[in-house]
Amino acid sequence: QVQLVESGGGLVQPGGSLRLSCAASGIIFSRNDMTWYRQAPGKQREWVATITSSSTTNYRDSVKGRFTISRDNAKNTVYLQMNSLKPEDTAVYYCNAFSHSDSWGQGTQVTVSL
Repeated sequence: QVQLVESGGGLVQPGGSLRLSCAASGIIFSRNDMTWYRQAPGKQREWVATITSSSTTNYRDSVKGRFTISRDNAKNTVYLQMNSLKPEDTAVYYCNAFSHSDSWGQGTQVTVSL
């Protein structure tokens, strides 16, 4: 059974930082491309960043230079370091595994506000 558990969200002021974590089980983590998505209120879920099994990374344009995706295969965990946060980054953040793309965790809420 696939389980994805996101954590690390919270309330932060504009310009602040957060580090999200996603612990995965029930998949062959080291062989999986892992992706972070986000969903803002009233909007569709959108792709944020991907790290491949060989640790190649890709980012949506609006987060390039501010967010960093990384992985620890020994811990079956993918991270998203978010710096210089903006109010438009406010959303629920989810991780997803390529091999089980229909499986989702509960997400973690990120709120960027004064």
